[in-house]
Amino acid sequence: MSEPLLLDGKTLSQKIREEIKGEIEKLVGAGNRRPGLAVVLVGDDPASEVYVKNKIKACQKVGIESFFYKLDKNILTEELLDVIADLNSREEVDGILVQLPLPPQIDQGEVVLAISPEKDVDGFHPQNMGRLVAQREDGFIPCTPLGIDLLLKHYGIELKGKDVVIVGAGFIVGRPLSLLMLWRNATVTVCHIHTKDLRKFTSQADILVSATGVPGLIKGDMVKEGVVVVDVGISKVDGRIVGDVVFEEVKEKASAITPVPGGVGPMTVTGLLLNTLKAYKKRIKAHSTSTMKP
Repeated sequence: MSEPLLLDGKTLSQKIREEIKGEIEKLVGAGNRRPGLAVVLVGDDPASEVYVKNKIKACQKVGIESFFYKLDKNILTEELLDVIADLNSREEVDGILVQLPLPPQIDQGEVVLAISPEKDVDGFHPQNMGRLVAQREDGFIPCTPLGIDLLLKHYGIELKGKDVVIVGAGFIVGRPLSLLMLWRNATVTVCHIHTKDLRKFTSQADILVSATGVPGLIKGDMVKEGVVVVDVGISKVDGRIVGDVVFEEVKEKASAITPVPGGVGPMTVTGLLLNTLKAYKKRIKAHSTSTMKP
């Protein structure tokens, strides 16, 4: 086969972020305050610190104010819930992001539930997950699935009627992505750690998404000719950033493939910025409506 189409998330992200910046400046120019995102980091996990730094930097570039909270790794669930309650009540905060994973002593489910659905720009609150199930546009789609959807749409990759196989059934990517792909009228299979014969499913995929964090999991003999491959995984091996997919093998069969890095990663951050802008617009609209005189 000829060289596959490279699904360049970095370039698309830059384009979308310029559009976000322009829209924010227009809204601020009309007399509105700037949008605000609160980012909460618990502990000192190096990977999480890098992710948070990238998100804050992206906010600054598009004109979103960021409020950063770094909390002790030994903090209790109740103390973190108090921080979230304060952020829920703050007018200048449109979105709340609690960086996952959290330390083991913290009840992650309680934390997700505590964030106001209107400020849940990660899209993990049950109300937003429910809106995704119900295919409602008024919720927040989790950032990585949203980024993948935008990437495929930009490159004209049709989902309707296609066999989409997702490897990884996690709360952050696999599960919500499967719902979004159903929304797009794909036929969806989700594989996970208990799947008996992974190759049986991956070899049938028109579109294969791997989100496991297992480097080199998807090899060339596991996919069919013409497959579209989206590699969400990110790992460091011998000082190199790699994905779940053995790129050099799989690209020989793929019609389109994401690079790692530079594929899904930038689109995830862009999804966060889009959700924050959406939350901001909904809140300033609600505020202007409530302050209008009869």
